[in-house]
Amino acid sequence: MKKPSSKIREEIAKLQEQLKHAETREAERIGRIALRAGLGEIEIEETELQAAFEELAKRFRGGKPGTNGRKGAGESSTGGGQVQALASGATSGSAGEA
Repeated sequence: MKKPSSKIREEIAKLQEQLKHAETREAERIGRIALRAGLGEIEIEETELQAAFEELAKRFRGGKPGTNGRKGAGESSTGGGQVQALASGATSGSAGEA
């Protein structure tokens, strides 16, 4: 039997909340690591920091410079946003955790 649309909407809302919590945990983890590495004390533009994180991500994904290490990356809308969230979390978290 097919699910009613209200049940599907409830499931989507639960999954969105799970995704939000998972992204928060990931951002906090990366932010703590960045703070321990001393990034909270460095005066750097957010765009420069994001670019540095993207290069670091490429390095660990095994990609070549100038690529992001994933096939079809342009098709995904979450890849760049997640990096930006991580970079933002690293810089904004420095005031509260340092």
